[in-house]
Order: sequence, then structure tokens, then C-alpha cells
Amino acid sequence: MSIRGRWRVVETPGYDMALAGAYVQFDENGGEFAIDCLTGACHGDTVEFGWQGNDEMEPADGHGWAELQNDGSLEAEICLLNGDDIPFIARRSKTSSTAC
Repeated sequence: MSIRGRWRVVETPGYDMALAGAYVQFDENGGEFAIDCLTGACHGDTVEFGWQGNDEMEPADGHGWAELQNDGSLEAEICLLNGDDIPFIARRSKTSSTAC
């Protein structure tokens, strides 16, 4: 099973973040994410990727990784350059397409 498609972020272990509307999306060109005030565009491999975006309206960048779990969830982490590493768990969105 591919991690391509749209994923709804359901948990950020160790962080108290607003998750309403939080998502990550992977496609053949990289992808994008929005978790609380952190947004970015992913580039590179969809399992390990670099990203550029914003953290509370300030420019930010870093790297991340994502791994599909046996239960169908996605375990991942967004790492800010010289900042926090934010783990998260996501579930495939019902409107997601794996035909990307």
C-alpha cells in the first residue's frame, strides 16, 4: 500500500496542538501539510522528505519522515531545522485517492 494521498492528522503525541483540519498529503511531486500553525510543502521522496513553509507566520524549514503502519495508520514526524521534532499519527482521509 502506498502512502500517497491525503491523511487526516489525529494525534500529536507529546504536543498540545489544534488538530481541526490538520492534514498531510503526499503525491508524485512531494506534497504538503498543515498542523496547527505549521504549514509546508514537501519535496523529495515521500518516505523521507525535506520541507519549506511557515511556523506561526515565520519562514521555517526542515525534514520529515512517514511510515505506513500495519493497522493502516501513518506514523510520521515533522522536524524543524534547529527546533522541535513533532511526531504525529494520521489516518487516510475518506476522500483520498491512491491513484496519484
